[in-house]
Amino acid sequence: MQVRLDRCCMKNQKMYEADDKLISIIKDNYNILQSLGAFGINLGFGDKTVREVCEEQNVDTFTFLAVVNFTINGYREYDDAERLSVPTLLQYLKASHEYYLGFELPYIRKELVSALDESDNLARLILKLYDEYAHSIRLHMQYEEKTVFPYVGELLKGNTPANYDIETYSKHHGQTDVKLRELKNIIIKYLPSDGLHNNQLSATLYDIYNCEEWLSQHAQVEEEIFIPAIRRLEKKSKQNDVSVKISNMINQNPANTEVLSDREKDVIVSLVQGMTNKEIADHLCISINTVITHRRNIARKLQIHSPAGLTIYAIVNNLVDISTVKL
Repeated sequence: MQVRLDRCCMKNQKMYEADDKLISIIKDNYNILQSLGAFGINLGFGDKTVREVCEEQNVDTFTFLAVVNFTINGYREYDDAERLSVPTLLQYLKASHEYYLGFELPYIRKELVSALDESDNLARLILKLYDEYAHSIRLHMQYEEKTVFPYVGELLKGNTPANYDIETYSKHHGQTDVKLRELKNIIIKYLPSDGLHNNQLSATLYDIYNCEEWLSQHAQVEEEIFIPAIRRLEKKSKQNDVSVKISNMINQNPANTEVLSDREKDVIVSLVQGMTNKEIADHLCISINTVITHRRNIARKLQIHSPAGLTIYAIVNNLVDISTVKL
């Protein structure tokens, strides 16, 4: 029987960091060996730290640790969730699908065939139930590969597809392991077996339990890490899309021939920061009437009158950093 990933002692409640040696994490939690392959990390890294291994093998360290700490201890908080690498998450999920569909499902079916007497009607029904489960999982993962992952790929390119969003996926991202639990319970409760077959069935059940745990963790990574990361990517993509459209409108406006003075730019930055006319006057050491005159000139030159429009103009023209603006 193949050695599988025993997760009974996985909750060590220790947060792993970039300077920890990767071999030490594996010694504490050998169940992450499977995750290494999903991230594209090859063995043979010696005593190098997580950061050293990830950098050498082109894996984002922050994202790797986020997934590892989540799967080991259920840790969901990050110092800066914006640092999560969506390409790294995509690589991880795609490789996980490949492992599950290409190896895990066929392997367990092979074990079931060896453990069951296929001449027995109950055994054939068990195999049928397993095949139904495998089919449902395959459909679920193929949907993600054909619809969700390409959508995320477009977002990464700076495009915002109008006919789909991650909320649509999230609403239909339900449990897919009901049939697996049913199969496991039927084998335990109702399937008689003799010595050799009993050992084979016990070994297969052990693998099914681990398969069930792996699938649950995979779904949780999608729910707790991947989907929130795509929501942030969608928000950023939509903001950029609006900024580009406004910028194009500004650049295409034939009346936009007058150049803003440095003082007018200062006034725009102050407005974007939420200052009143009096606060701007005090800040720039000018009169309130001068501030009002500058605002009239700004509106005339840019044909932009709203605070939101000036904010977008300031971001697009690098007068302010988008990270400093309250949107």
